[in-house]
Parts: sequence; C-alpha cells; structure tokens
Amino acid sequence: MNILPTVYSVLKNKYFIALSVFIIWMSFFDPKDWGLIYDRNEKLQELQKSEQVLTKEITETRKELTLLKSSAQTIEKYAREKYMMKKDNEDIFVVKTP
Repeated sequence: MNILPTVYSVLKNKYFIALSVFIIWMSFFDPKDWGLIYDRNEKLQELQKSEQVLTKEITETRKELTLLKSSAQTIEKYAREKYMMKKDNEDIFVVKTP
C-alpha cells in the first residue's frame, strides 16, 4: 500500500489548494483575522463587566443623593464622614489602621 500517490493527488487538487490559501489568508493576512476577532471579544467581555460595576456604583450614588436631599441629618453625617468636618466645640481624632 503506497500512500504517497494518494497524498500527492489530494495536494494537487485545486479545491484543496484554494481552501488552504483561504485559511492561510484569513489566519494571517486579512485585516480582520481571527486573532483580532478573539481579542475584540475579550475586550467586549471586559467592557461589559466594567459596565456592570459602573451601573452598580451609579445606583448606589443615586440612593445616596436621595438620602442627602431628604434630611439634614444625612447631610451632616456625610460631611463628617467624607470631608472630616466638625462642629465648633468638637475635636476629631482620625485613626488609620495599617
């Protein structure tokens, strides 16, 4: 059984040659090759995860804004926690943990 003539006839087939050239062209030389498509899909998934995180932060910020608009106690609490503000007769000690 000699396989060499069968392999040679398959390699000589014009459809096989055309398919091989097409695959090589699409893999390496095309401006929109498969590697670029894969990279863009990864970037898309990363951006979608980032979008989810940002929408969560936006909802939290909107809740905080409604609380700040609703009462003076929340405004005072926010000012004390975020901007380290104090009343005139108070002393503030900030302790930072390592």
